[in-house]
Amino acid sequence: MTPQNTTDEPVTPAGGGGLVRIRLDIAYDGTDFSGWARQPERRTVCGVLEDTLSLVLRHDVRLTVAGRTDAGVHATGQVAHADLPAETDPDALVLRLARALPADVRVTAMRRVPAEFDARFGALRRHYVYRICDAAWSADPLRRGHVVAWPRKLDLDALNEASRKLLGEHNFVAFCKRREGATTIRELQRLDWTRESDGLLAARVSADAFCHSMVRSLVGALLAVGEGRKPADWPASMLSATERPSAITVAPAHGLALIGVDYPADEDLATRATLTRNVRTL
Repeated sequence: MTPQNTTDEPVTPAGGGGLVRIRLDIAYDGTDFSGWARQPERRTVCGVLEDTLSLVLRHDVRLTVAGRTDAGVHATGQVAHADLPAETDPDALVLRLARALPADVRVTAMRRVPAEFDARFGALRRHYVYRICDAAWSADPLRRGHVVAWPRKLDLDALNEASRKLLGEHNFVAFCKRREGATTIRELQRLDWTRESDGLLAARVSADAFCHSMVRSLVGALLAVGEGRKPADWPASMLSATERPSAITVAPAHGLALIGVDYPADEDLATRATLTRNVRTL
């Protein structure tokens, strides 16, 4: 099977050779996946989707995704695109995939989009939610695969105070696992916490893009504030770091879910993709 595309270029010339660009909206339970990206001898979301699409369509399919989630991370609003034969009926294909895919991944919608649409580089922002339970009786057994049980009570006001200090455009190198050639400058547009019910907290996080492990590292640092081990200004003080400090821990993967990706209007897709490909500096 053809490996996942890892370049910055479109997968195939959209509209050429009888192909059209199709957007896929995807949901999955990340529990039994080794993340999104293909890996040899490992079950991944991309591998399962590409293999199933290729089998159903009798045509090699490669996906470009909005955000590569880590092992154990879930999604209800993941977005990808692929260049498929022009005769593909997106609605019919959704139904065929529902029968062919395993129960822990679904393509919830498909539609034709302009050739300029790029699921990765065209995105304006990504939205995540992280759920954690600090109830004395621990997390709901029916949600144990999607909610992290926390053994200590968390201070909601302290969590939000510390979160506000992280908003804006910064170098988040302290909260990222560095990748060669990749920038760690990001614009954090939303980070706030609410109590959804007794014992259940949710952190909602939005940014123009996220680097590897950024959300879980932010949550890990904030939890130290929420349980009183660190002051409210400690996470923001890490923004001056030039490398990842050992004091920041990564929160467990299963509490995190990608819930949405925003894109510009069709006429602005090409401009957005070009802008995103430029490596940012502060």
